[in-house]
Amino acid sequence: MYRWEITRTALEQRVFAIVRSDSYERVTATADTLLGAGITSLEISLTTPYALDAIATLGRETGEDCVIGAGTVLDASAARAAVDAGARFLVSPALDAEVISTGHRYGVPVFPGVATPTEMVRALELGADALKLFPASGHDPGWLKDVRAALPQAPLLPTGGVTVKNAPEWIAAGAVACGMGSALAEGDREAVAKRVTALLQRLEEAVPVPSGRRGR
Repeated sequence: MYRWEITRTALEQRVFAIVRSDSYERVTATADTLLGAGITSLEISLTTPYALDAIATLGRETGEDCVIGAGTVLDASAARAAVDAGARFLVSPALDAEVISTGHRYGVPVFPGVATPTEMVRALELGADALKLFPASGHDPGWLKDVRAALPQAPLLPTGGVTVKNAPEWIAAGAVACGMGSALAEGDREAVAKRVTALLQRLEEAVPVPSGRRGR
């Protein structure tokens, strides 16, 4: 798959799960629960012990059915290690040119962290495939809507503080997708499945209708 195809697939549900834990066993169990609930895109944070092993295992088990990426990718060496482990996309809390160039060298999309319009423009100049607005808790959907009025070309992914309740508000404001962690994965399998099903429907309903299609 080309980078743009991976990006489209990774963000297709308008939400990607972020899995971070204190052990390989917990991170793979959480990932399994989310995937079983219907999530098709998730990132494994490299702050998790044996995160690269988890990425490799999940990639083998899910094949083309899901898109498994690496999160908290801080430098070029971490980016290369994640790619070698099978990560299909890279996410970072910061903007680092070498992370972007390393991912792109191997055909892997990169979603760097940004917090200001200046960083958004710089990330676009560096070729970022989407922009992780982090932490989203420092802003609100109205702020994102104002930014997108000036930068409509910026594909923004609010992450950090996004909840099941306000995720549709971010999508309605123009976000491409939201990154969600514990807010999505709390509870047993049944609770997670119900939450994911309801959220995916609400996110689909929240997508703004292009002005040219109104009234048709």
